[in-house]
This record gives sequence, structure tokens and C-alpha cells, in this order.
Amino acid sequence: MSVPIANLPFGQRPRERLLAVGPAALSDSELLAMLLGQGRRGESALDMAAELLAEYGGIPGLSAARPEELFRKTGIGVAKAAAIIAAFQLGSRARAEPVAAPRLESAFDVVRIARPLFDGARVERLLVLVCDTQNRLRQKVFVAEGAVDRVAVPIREILNTVLRHDGRAFALVHNHPSGTAAPSLDDRRTTTLLMDAAHTVGLRFLDHVVLAGEQWSRATPSPLHRE
Repeated sequence: MSVPIANLPFGQRPRERLLAVGPAALSDSELLAMLLGQGRRGESALDMAAELLAEYGGIPGLSAARPEELFRKTGIGVAKAAAIIAAFQLGSRARAEPVAAPRLESAFDVVRIARPLFDGARVERLLVLVCDTQNRLRQKVFVAEGAVDRVAVPIREILNTVLRHDGRAFALVHNHPSGTAAPSLDDRRTTTLLMDAAHTVGLRFLDHVVLAGEQWSRATPSPLHRE
């Protein structure tokens, strides 16, 4: 006679075993039983899991099952079938080769990465592109938002953002909703101050780009710095 999981000794229940000894110690049936949650009349979730694995020849076969195959089985239904399919999909994504982070080698790279983030923006926004020592992008973080034609540049917050994300270099991007990409005197002045501040704390300032629709320009006095 099948014993419901809730009636098993505490230390033999799959969830408690996972928390106590780690997922690697659990059998395929125990892991699958946690996705199923509950069994059906006369069978526990462990029994159902073992039955499914036997029917499909183990985890590889079950991972290839179609959702409609699973939810038609007695006691599984749409919710449990979806949970099983989702779990296998997550596992597949976890094994996938990571996409290489883009590298900022020129102002064109900065624009390519940043422009989609400003689509439809009606006020000025300030974006920091945080990079590693090789200028590979780590994070994209908005640090300020202002009026239609002006946003304050919080130099301290920009530097703290880079350091908080373990960055070693960074680029700055902001938009001009007014429609002209020409950097203002304030933009250039702030850029100089930011370059000096970054140097003081050991960070490399790469570039400062101003966006205005399809137009863009640089508020940085020299080309993107790579060292």
C-alpha cells in the first residue's frame, strides 16, 4: 500500500531531505515528486514519479515529452505538466553556453547598447554602463532622471554604482529630448569633473555620449580610453 509523502517520517520526505543533504543526494523520483506536489488516489507523488520515469525510460526521455502527453495522464493535469516542462527548460537554459558580454571599444558600441533603453523617453535620463577591466559590459544602470531638458549628474552616485557592481571602467549616456544631440557646456564641464573623480578612485572613464533620437554626439574630449 502506498504511503503519502506527508505520512513518511520527517527525515525521509523529499523536500526535507533536499534541505538537509542537498539536491544531489536525492533520487530522480524524489526530485520529480517535488514538482508533482501531490499524488493521485491510491498513489503518492513518489509513486507517480517512479511510474513516469519508468514509462519514459528515465529523465532524458521524460525531458522530451510534450506538454499534451503529460497533462492527459491521470492525476497530472495541466499545472503539473507545465511545471515539469518548465523545470526541464530551466535546466536546459542553465547548461547553455553563456552569451559573451559585449565590449565597449568605441562610442559606436556605447550607442548601440544604450539607444534601445532610451526609446520613448520624454525626460532626460542618465545611464551608466558598468564594465570590467577588459571593457566588457557588466551592468546597465539608470542613476538619475530629470526634467524635459535637464538632469542633474550625481557624480558620487555614478562612482558608487560602478563600485557596487564590481566595475573597473564605465561609460555615461544621457538623452536630450529637445531633439539636438549637441552636448551643452554643462555636459562638457560635468564630463571633465567625472573623469577627474574616476581617476581619483581608480576607475577608468570610457566615454560620455549624448543621444537625441537617431542622432548622437560625444561630450568626452578624447576617444574612448582603453589603457
